[in-house]
Amino acid sequence: MPGSATPDVVIVGAGMVGAACAEALSAAGVRVLVIDRDGPAAGTTASGEGNVLVSDKEPGPELELAIASRAEWDVVLDRLPARVADIEWESKGGVVVATGEPGPLQEFAAKQSAAGVDARVITPAEVFELEPLLTPRVTVGVHYPDDAQVQPVLAATALLAAVRDRGGEVRSGVTALGVRQSGGRVVGVDTSDGDIACGAVLNACGPWAGAFAAAADAPIQVLPRRGMILVTAPLPECVQHKVYDADYVGAVGSGDADLQTSTVIESTRAGTVLIGSSRERIGFDDSVRVHVLRELARKAVGLFPFLGDVPVMRAYGGFRPYAPDHLPVIGPDPRLLGLWHATGHEGAGIGLAPSTGRLITELFLGLTPHVDPSPFRVDRPAVVAA
Repeated sequence: MPGSATPDVVIVGAGMVGAACAEALSAAGVRVLVIDRDGPAAGTTASGEGNVLVSDKEPGPELELAIASRAEWDVVLDRLPARVADIEWESKGGVVVATGEPGPLQEFAAKQSAAGVDARVITPAEVFELEPLLTPRVTVGVHYPDDAQVQPVLAATALLAAVRDRGGEVRSGVTALGVRQSGGRVVGVDTSDGDIACGAVLNACGPWAGAFAAAADAPIQVLPRRGMILVTAPLPECVQHKVYDADYVGAVGSGDADLQTSTVIESTRAGTVLIGSSRERIGFDDSVRVHVLRELARKAVGLFPFLGDVPVMRAYGGFRPYAPDHLPVIGPDPRLLGLWHATGHEGAGIGLAPSTGRLITELFLGLTPHVDPSPFRVDRPAVVAA
């Protein structure tokens, strides 16, 4: 696939989801060109924690996609070129804890187990064996062995390296302005670098997917939801798993526009501890909100008291693509032949990216999809804008 040939698909967005779609398509022999107004992993992907979770989702289509994607991660990792294969993948597992009434967390774990998740309810004593530095106020825990973590920027850039190795192309500093149509189908994409002829365009613009879809005359409801994370100074190994409180599940599934915080804590290979998480619908306001950081710190110390004596090195935030019904948007747009979407994953894009890429590829090539694509269809009422 020489890079100068007309691409079969132009993918707009070089974040994790766009990279995963490009990797899966190129692995199937599809000629792809990835464009991004900034560069690989420069937006939402760079502002995340690298979560690969099955533990935080209610039974339903997103959980089914997450279970499939967790398995697909192993396939994708095996396809990465050796020189970029170290993406700091850690199958560390997750521990969810409650410090109040244990019943709701136990019931949630039972529902997940019935849906196929390995969710192991454990006693406080067993929790402390896994995480000795947790608060003694823990009343119950659930161990999720399948939860994992990656370094998201490394992961996205490694996927794009695989695309290049197969003859695909990645162009930074190219802004997509709209699509060109002829006879009711896509024939190209208009960009700041000129028109690019292609057979299809994939909208993988994350929180900006709504704006690009509108420019393509096929509007969808994808909104930005801001999240912030604290980063401690490097520490000796102190948090063994991805640990979060039971409130996290409710925050993930909530559509409330107001600030919501829940505690998510994990160590990185560099020794820093990442402290999240917040969710707030404030448009594209990227100002530092000190009250949010203060609330994250307060809750983190409540879960891991030792963090009260640990300096914070920095904080960062970013926008996650949010669909009103909390499901990703994956598949072809029936309003314009050749326009596709892969967006709306909110904070789960890192974990869901491999199955999203596989599903896009299966639908593009007319193969039997590995998960039911209908819940993620573009033309569902919650997503199609007026």
